[in-house]
Amino acid sequence: MHWDLRDHVTHQAKMSEAFFLSMILALSGGFQDAYTYFIRDHVYANAQTGNVVQMSTALMSGDWPQALKYLLPLISFALGVLLAEYLHIRFQHLGKLNWRQEVVALEGLIMVAVGFMPQRLNMPANCLVSLACAMQVQSFRTVHGFGYASTMCIGNLRSCMSALAMYLHDRDPINLIKVRYYMGVILSFAVGAGVGGILSPRLMERAVWVCAALLSFAFWLLSWKGRTAKADKNSHG
Repeated sequence: MHWDLRDHVTHQAKMSEAFFLSMILALSGGFQDAYTYFIRDHVYANAQTGNVVQMSTALMSGDWPQALKYLLPLISFALGVLLAEYLHIRFQHLGKLNWRQEVVALEGLIMVAVGFMPQRLNMPANCLVSLACAMQVQSFRTVHGFGYASTMCIGNLRSCMSALAMYLHDRDPINLIKVRYYMGVILSFAVGAGVGGILSPRLMERAVWVCAALLSFAFWLLSWKGRTAKADKNSHG
């Protein structure tokens, strides 16, 4: 009984750690969207649907430079997904956490570099942020089996309401846990976007370094989880 209780507590702690990490990533994702919109010529880093709408409108109007402004971040987002999946395939033998740590480290370095880019380089800055966002959303897609997105809200909102409907129907506590997780991620994204909207006009280009700090913390969390997992394995082996 003692071992069952300890395992249960350990499992709950790991779930909390994973959820905390997803909230940190969502904070960064919301901040990035606000940053590129308010500081980098009203382009969305994450919300590629908005970029598609703007791009299509510009194309239909014959405004090719404006269409290109939204097309390039869209292409960069696609390349970011490709790069993240390649890193997964290439380095997955190193362990589940290791390749994600590399993605977070690369994303953080990109944010640092973008902070040095002046306004005349808004287009490449937006492309780099979109690339980094795509790497993040592709690399972190589940939290204890619950699919989620750390850089956008619509899918999380749909999943949240679906889980709520299922809970109201069968009162399964797992569905209530899902609702709480999704609401937490959505709220974190909203807070990140709000803070980004306030700080970006004040800090200008360097505001994105807030994301770099958040990602550094996420990298530390992944490192700490990796060490904890190895310690647990050794203690049981």
